Amino acid sequence: MAIQFHDRAERHVQKTPCTLASWVTMGAMSRRHRRSPRRLATQAVELSLAAPQVVTHRVLRMASVGMKPTARDRQELLLMGSEKVIAFYQSGMAMWLQTYRAQIQLAQSLAAAAFVPVGRRGRRTRSALRRLPKAAAQVMSAGLAPVHSKAVANAKRLSRRRR
Repeated sequence: MAIQFHDRAERHVQKTPCTLASWVTMGAMSRRHRRSPRRLATQAVELSLAAPQVVTHRVLRMASVGMKPTARDRQELLLMGSEKVIAFYQSGMAMWLQTYRAQIQLAQSLAAAAFVPVGRRGRRTRSALRRLPKAAAQVMSAGLAPVHSKAVANAKRLSRRRR
């Protein structure tokens, strides 16, 4: 599904003028994933490996064409700029949505603890508050997902072209 989204997004850039609303709502936020701290670590490592590859490829490409870029080079430069804006808009929306979900879950847990007998409230409240670090990792993972997926897809796409 993620590969299809990126293929659609790239075709969209090639055919139509970029509208941010269309990019943010193209289905990236409709998927619901469980994001764990382990997933966050994996995303961070993959991003730290993919981003330098993409930057290196693009900088070398810009340096090699000089002042006369081809149509393909201009398209890559346009894509380079627009995809960052779109990925960060999607990232912000994903983080907002995940924060909203975490707040609702916390409010429900604390409200449920209010209706428990007095002696057991402390355990319920502590149980609800213990979920906060995992919720924070889920928010960060949700925010990193669009940037991660685009960087990894670019690394794969650009490495294929080089061969």
